[in-house]
Amino acid sequence: MTASLAPVSGEPRALLDLLRPWVRDGGDPLVIRTSGSTGEPKDVVLSHRAVLASATATHERLGGDGQWLLALPADGVAGLQVLVRSALAGTDPVVASEHDDLEAALAALDRPRRYASLVPTQLHRLDAADRLDVLTGLDALLIGGAAIDPGLLERARTAGVTVVRTYGMSETCGGCVYDGVPLRDVRMRIGDDGQVLLAGPVLFDGYAGRPFDGEWFATSDLGEIDDDGRLHVLGRMDDVVVSGGVNVPLPAVERVLRAVDAVGDAAVVGVDDEEWGAKVVAVVVPADAVCLDGCRLDELRDAVTEAGLPRTWAPRDVVLADALPLLPGGKVDRLALRRLAAR
Repeated sequence: MTASLAPVSGEPRALLDLLRPWVRDGGDPLVIRTSGSTGEPKDVVLSHRAVLASATATHERLGGDGQWLLALPADGVAGLQVLVRSALAGTDPVVASEHDDLEAALAALDRPRRYASLVPTQLHRLDAADRLDVLTGLDALLIGGAAIDPGLLERARTAGVTVVRTYGMSETCGGCVYDGVPLRDVRMRIGDDGQVLLAGPVLFDGYAGRPFDGEWFATSDLGEIDDDGRLHVLGRMDDVVVSGGVNVPLPAVERVLRAVDAVGDAAVVGVDDEEWGAKVVAVVVPADAVCLDGCRLDELRDAVTEAGLPRTWAPRDVVLADALPLLPGGKVDRLALRRLAAR
């Protein structure tokens, strides 16, 4: 495949060859094609100024530039930023796909400062294999792209991993809020509808054919800003479904189900239903295929109430799966998940 920056596509090394002069000299905006995890894909237009503002602020927050591990698709904004930061720092990234596995790729990092960017699914797999220790040599591990289970985050930090939770999207050149605190010159506030709003030099120019000319970008995420000024993302606005007249925040139910011993992984969706309007369905990956008792619907419903959540939030159906459907970047494919749950 021929590498391109509009839209960003191609093999990592070929993309890096295009990005080095682009980062140094400037050029036409980059175009990122979004994953379309909840709807139709869009072409996000990112200016040279915005991309470099993000990369520079990231290195500033982390304590300086360094060598990066690329373990995410290079045509997504998180993987692209690994290449941009490498070009900006004049370092050669380690590309995970060029090594036998993630552990071997991590071992190939040889600069004084070492960074990596992963999604929670990748961290979960290392945790399940009891290999979180391979991440302890990193000066920072950026985790973003999806909500991370608090238990997994705690285990990683207890193991000595310097985890930095990032929040952002393609429209903000990737993560622009680190551990709840915005990067330099990024501003955030909560709208009247509870939605997270972002502003600053990292914002996109718009979608292809649809320029963005506002000051604040509406993220479609619900959030809160605490007394210390830290952002807490509560979930997508469309992650709250109305079931039987009750608002059910799906991420809260997911967190409870993932803590059940018999559950290896879980996701919760709402599917159309004549009786309930939207029926809450849990898609569960059992931790042990031999012992499935803890994955029964009644056990999962009890787990929700035992965690102190309303019984009306508990799933009304459960679907067992070998694995959650994922997009190439590691995010859960919500459209595929709804199709699976509807069956």
